[in-house]
Amino acid sequence: MIALTLTIAASVALGAGAHRRWGEHVEALTRRLLDALLYVALPFITFFVLVRASLDAGAGIGIALAYVGFAVVGVLAWLAATRVLQLGPRAAGTVVIAAIMGNTTYLGLPLIAALLGSEALGPAITFDALVTGPMFFVVAFAIAAAITTRDEPLRDRVRVFFTRNPPLLAVVAALVAPDALAPDALVDLAKAGVMALAPVGFFVLGVQLAVETRDGAPRFPPLSAPVTLVLGLRLAVAPLLLLGLSALTVDVPDAYLVQAAMPVGINMLVVAHAYNLDLPLAVSAITWSTTIAIAAGLVAATL
Repeated sequence: MIALTLTIAASVALGAGAHRRWGEHVEALTRRLLDALLYVALPFITFFVLVRASLDAGAGIGIALAYVGFAVVGVLAWLAATRVLQLGPRAAGTVVIAAIMGNTTYLGLPLIAALLGSEALGPAITFDALVTGPMFFVVAFAIAAAITTRDEPLRDRVRVFFTRNPPLLAVVAALVAPDALAPDALVDLAKAGVMALAPVGFFVLGVQLAVETRDGAPRFPPLSAPVTLVLGLRLAVAPLLLLGLSALTVDVPDAYLVQAAMPVGINMLVVAHAYNLDLPLAVSAITWSTTIAIAAGLVAATL
């Protein structure tokens, strides 16, 4: 847990420091990095991790309950963002996506290993693959596409959704491809890439934090009403809903509950960049929620 915290802090600091020294050149670099994540790294990792995965193993009722919970969270986020806060479509869409998309890979898996032990990694990985993956590849991209292309013909909206969503195409390919197309060396490389993406994502976050300040020094973004809304839904309402649904039906693994409470996923930056959503809001939500989750994890690890 400490190593993970230090890695995140170092990556953010490196991004902010690079922006102070090279300014707009680093901003251009981050845009290229996000494009590389979207069109190269994520499709590669997605295909070679999923092509051999037994996605139906250990799923259970808890996965369905998680989808029900996130559906409720998404509706609440949209209603609160548009009717209470009266945000515009792009900002409201950013709130919804941030509320339903958790960091269950880069932070969730190491945190669960530290808090619950390695035996809990099986359910944690299942949740990550069967819930967070589709939330990112399908739901988040569909929401972003629907908001940013709502004045365009349906054919064009569908085209934008698929052309800006290479990871989804990789998922489909992985589900139909034979194992022979995935040599061990590439599968191992893809699994290593999952953790290697975290420093890249938090480097981009550090650059964006520096962009939001006049002198280029990274500071905590203000705790605005939209960010507060995201924090409440992402860190409290989502896990409490899953806990309540579990109490009414069947017990779900503790790892599911921890995963449901993870902060806003760093891949939120990829979606916001691809569809020109409210990037400063996304950066603020990731920063605040990640800080709170890490602090809670460090406290829990010491108990």
